[in-house]
Amino acid sequence: MKFAIPRETHPGEKRVAMIPGDVKKLTAKGVEIHIEAGLGETIKVTDALYEEAGAKVASDRNALLSDADVVLRLRKPAVDELSELKKGCLHVSYLDPFNEKELLEAFRAADISAISMELIPRTTRAQKMDALSSQANLAGYVTVVLAADRLDKALPMMMTPAGTLSPARVFIIGAGVAGLQAIATAKRLGARVEAFDVRPEAAEQIESVGGKAVKIDIGVTESTKDGYAKQLTPEQLEMQRKGMAKICSNADIVITTAQVFGRKAPVIVTADMVEGMTPGSVIVDMAVEGGGNVEGSKVDEEVDVGGVNIIGLGNLPGRVAVHASQMYSANLYNLVDEFWDEEAKTFNLNLEDEIIQGCLVTHGGEVVNEKLKGTE
Repeated sequence: MKFAIPRETHPGEKRVAMIPGDVKKLTAKGVEIHIEAGLGETIKVTDALYEEAGAKVASDRNALLSDADVVLRLRKPAVDELSELKKGCLHVSYLDPFNEKELLEAFRAADISAISMELIPRTTRAQKMDALSSQANLAGYVTVVLAADRLDKALPMMMTPAGTLSPARVFIIGAGVAGLQAIATAKRLGARVEAFDVRPEAAEQIESVGGKAVKIDIGVTESTKDGYAKQLTPEQLEMQRKGMAKICSNADIVITTAQVFGRKAPVIVTADMVEGMTPGSVIVDMAVEGGGNVEGSKVDEEVDVGGVNIIGLGNLPGRVAVHASQMYSANLYNLVDEFWDEEAKTFNLNLEDEIIQGCLVTHGGEVVNEKLKGTE
């Protein structure tokens, strides 16, 4: 069974799907791995290091893909690239399946089994494979570093002979994996950190990493079984915005992380709220690629609105590509390791397993994922 790992072709993508350390662990188990030449160039890893780990290097991308039984990558493929894959092969990557209807149909029509890394279940057993969480953790860190770089103030309180500098005020909206890391990072840099999340259980988590939990009464809220916040009603969103307006007006940095899985991100910070902020302050819209939490934010741009810098840069984990690659690679390794049959030297796509049931989207020429049936 041949595993292929092609180079990432998305513009500006520096992350790679697997690093030599994890390749070595898999080849030691009998996994036959072929990589595309130059796979690790973006993180300064040579082909020679992959070869030392047991991988075979291929210079012909088309041949690499067409001969593969399993394809491991990070970004979703182009639709026209699926015609190069074997019928019945397994493809593993991010797929954005709720929004990529054409891609989902192409996988089904080509009879390719596709695993979407976004759909790895949030269970204890699958935690080591949870790429969404591993990448969100780094993205949360990056948002604070970006904001600190753009802010014309120091973050920590400083007592000097020339006077005392007050700590910067940071307000983080959303306390999932990314939000909690942002809180912890801002706190380590010495800022005064406040945070809000609609999930009742989040307050304790916010305080556990050094933030102050903001209380805004928006009525009854719930979480999904996977730990995500359930979509708020328009009335609840408006109550939330009103409660946040004053906090935003006093903040030097606002970071928004709120996303509703499979849907457009809710607008939380309105144009009026941006207008009420102090010139020189910074907003980072971490949800910009999913529609945006901040009115006026633009994907891959920084916008000045009345002196407030709204940062809408995408692919935040890619800004720390070495560690992001290391973590994603570990997620892939753990997925393969969990279902690798060493005796038969094959990936056991066990359709009865809860992890496979959660993340497999197409198989046998059909859409098989319960969350996606009827949406294709």
